[in-house]
Amino acid sequence: MSDEGRDRFELPKDMRSMAEAGFDQARKAFESFVSGAQQTASSLEGRGEAVRSSVKDISSKAISYAQQNMTASLDYAEKLVRAKDLSEVMRLHTEYVQGQMKALADQASEIGQSMGRAAMEAAKPKT
Repeated sequence: MSDEGRDRFELPKDMRSMAEAGFDQARKAFESFVSGAQQTASSLEGRGEAVRSSVKDISSKAISYAQQNMTASLDYAEKLVRAKDLSEVMRLHTEYVQGQMKALADQASEIGQSMGRAAMEAAKPKT
């Protein structure tokens, strides 16, 4: 058996089709979840001006980050299904992990900054 034959793997067409259909369903379900979360975040707007602004900013960021992370995960899983060999799987995995680590660090920093601003705004004396 050649090295190429040993590293090569393929999913049967039926299994690949089923996985792709599953990805489509997962994307639609996630889009529905995001829509509901955005509606919930919008309903919080009726609370005090400073709190409302801070909550809206933080919740919008959290929803956006969840959407970005889920999309990245679904894209990664879809690419894995189409991978031709083990080296491609490893390359895809490395790219995904590195990208997500950077994204999560950036997201945590932005949420932390928003929470700091919210705390300072809430601590201001009312005039």
